[in-house]
Amino acid sequence: MKFGVIVFPGSNCDRDMYNALRDDLGQDVKMLWHKDRDLSMFTTDDCIVLPGGFSYGDYLRCGALARFSPMMEQLVNFANAGGKVLGVCNGFQILCESGLLPGALLQNDHQKFVCKNIFIKNELGDNIISNAVKGQTLQIPVAHGEGRYYADAATMQKLKENDQIVFRYANEKGEVHIDANPNGAMDNIAGICNEGKNVFGMMPHPERACSNELNNIDGRAILNAFAGVF
Repeated sequence: MKFGVIVFPGSNCDRDMYNALRDDLGQDVKMLWHKDRDLSMFTTDDCIVLPGGFSYGDYLRCGALARFSPMMEQLVNFANAGGKVLGVCNGFQILCESGLLPGALLQNDHQKFVCKNIFIKNELGDNIISNAVKGQTLQIPVAHGEGRYYADAATMQKLKENDQIVFRYANEKGEVHIDANPNGAMDNIAGICNEGKNVFGMMPHPERACSNELNNIDGRAILNAFAGVF
């Protein structure tokens, strides 16, 4: 299998993701320009990644303009056909704006940009990530100003009933508590998936936790899950 990393104007974590996948995990990775329309080299066994950053300068809303790019049109078709998709930070925002994931990412409740290591607890369920991580608590960095997950009551109920909540913010012991929530996200949600369990979005950056030189490799398990490496 192989990975594709979409690059938008304003993406600033695309190379981080590329290097983590290629150099740290030894995966085959292709960079994809947002104006291109060709995903014919990928199959549903592959994974397309939307990296973090500030696509289109976050004008209007985070991810609101990126959703209209030619490559996103193809990504929607790819996802609807069952292809694996991962959106990280700004990528999560784009997936919500495009309708591939429910809910929205709002401004942090403290109205400040947050950049630090945090802990996330995997919620057990039948999906690519949970099958690999199996309820572990992982230390993964966050870096965002608009990462507060929000959804209406009906959507929240559906997320819980369908086991679509993949990660919640927690403390080092794996205890999900409001004090461990870096942005005020509803129900401490740090990552979710769609009903088909093939599209995933998360605010923390697993690609920044893949190198021994950074003294943190907790992110490897998340990215390796999409390659079927356990």
